Amino acid sequence: MNQEHGPYEDADATRRDAGDAESSRASRGWWDRNADEYQSEHGAFLGDARFVWGPEGLDEAEAGLLGPAESLKGLDVLEIGAGAAQCSRWLAAQGARAVALDLSHRQLQHALRIGGSDVPPVRLVEADAGALPFRDGAFDLACSAYGAVPFVADPVRVFREVHRVLRPGGRWVFSVTHPIRWAFPDEPGPEGLSIAASYFDRTPYVEQDESGRAVYVEHHRTIGDRVRDVVAGGFRLVDLVEPEWPEWNSQEWGGWSPLRGNLIPGTAIFVCERIDDGIQGRVGTGSGSVSATGFATSR
Repeated sequence: MNQEHGPYEDADATRRDAGDAESSRASRGWWDRNADEYQSEHGAFLGDARFVWGPEGLDEAEAGLLGPAESLKGLDVLEIGAGAAQCSRWLAAQGARAVALDLSHRQLQHALRIGGSDVPPVRLVEADAGALPFRDGAFDLACSAYGAVPFVADPVRVFREVHRVLRPGGRWVFSVTHPIRWAFPDEPGPEGLSIAASYFDRTPYVEQDESGRAVYVEHHRTIGDRVRDVVAGGFRLVDLVEPEWPEWNSQEWGGWSPLRGNLIPGTAIFVCERIDDGIQGRVGTGSGSVSATGFATSR
């Protein structure tokens, strides 16, 4: 999960177009360079085997967005943008067969460091979310807590890959920065409560070096865009969760803080289910069944 984007070293912050290849290259480099600092600063909050959906601290053990914890036993679950695989480790502790995928080699090294003695183990895969190295119908569930989705230029491509590797009725749940936050400065104090930009400006946020090469890229989509992307990816939107800031959480994390969290949403969690009447889905409600047979192959 990344929830803070300030200029990296001497990089200039700007808003400009950035395509798939540039975004992917920037994300891999940024996370490889910053993984140590990120895990040092936020590791205590994330825990070694905790599934937290965002800075508010909403815990999957409480929320049950993937289903009741007891129902996860024996399921094949893919975590996309897993970082140090904290969420996957929690899933494995519930009895799931968890696979943690991330673009960053250094993040996965932290996953090895934290979980080296885990039984059952979490399988680690280094790959791009837009080209998942798994066979069709390999997983029962897929999830992502601030991983991959905010950093890709073409989220529909990712969603269609997730659709491909899920079994019929499989659930796909992902969290991102709440789109409304893009209209406000990325500041935790009062200065972060005044509109500073158009919510409807989809121009990516880019940090670039002296040569103009992107070293960090994050893409903005409105709520409506996200819903349409989900549908275009072949999913039914079951729920959209906007966690409220809890009284117990006093920490600041980038632009996230109790002050802002009590006034405007900071995280949006999209709960989706695969539909199988063609890749073009529809928005609706309802719950789908989840199969528990088979296992994925990965490199």
